Amino acid sequence: MLDTDGPRTTARSGPPPGPGTGPADTARTGVPRTDVVRPRPLRPVAGEPCDLVTVPAREGLEAADILRLWDSAGPVLHDGSGATLGFLVPPGTADGWDLPGSACAPTRVPAAGSSGATPPPVTGACWLLPPEGACAPATEPALLRAALREAARVIEVADRCR
Repeated sequence: MLDTDGPRTTARSGPPPGPGTGPADTARTGVPRTDVVRPRPLRPVAGEPCDLVTVPAREGLEAADILRLWDSAGPVLHDGSGATLGFLVPPGTADGWDLPGSACAPTRVPAAGSSGATPPPVTGACWLLPPEGACAPATEPALLRAALREAARVIEVADRCR
């Protein structure tokens, strides 16, 4: 995101301000802070409800990258055709989800298979970021909204440069 307040322009990136959130920890020195403890969250619990936010693949891929940079990405699915991505979010998110160009619906996290890997909760989908490799058991809805807005800005700038 560009901050153009004043005579100079500086590039900024990172999640919305908050304690212990990703790149903000290294903002001043460029060195990761060692005094910030981030316990690794547990995987989603098999059989537990969650919601799934579905977005077009282009926006979803950008948002997934942004969330990974912020150390805030929960599990992410892609459909068999590659047209959409789905982000696991906490249950109840669908009740208030109203971001244009996306949809949110309840689902359940399936039980892990014999290999220990969690199968996708949607038939025909594959994991882009499986629960076992995610930073969080689900993506926080506010962070997902922020990442999707940032992704839209990135895509808009990229399209203008063509």
